[in-house]
Amino acid sequence: MKRVLLSTLAGALIGFLYYRFIGCYSGTCSITSDPFASTFYFAIIGLLFGFIIKKETKEETRKAQ
Repeated sequence: MKRVLLSTLAGALIGFLYYRFIGCYSGTCSITSDPFASTFYFAIIGLLFGFIIKKETKEETRKAQ
């Protein structure tokens, strides 16, 4: 659960930083022109990424050695 929470928070931070430093200021970009949309969108991506990351179990570690 920590992994999912951390990846979601990391995604939100990356989304805000993307808006702040790279974002579209003309207003034509629907995601990057709004800080809330950018933060939310990247947080969702981080959440999905957190579920995809597989935690290696002790048994898998033993098999690899």
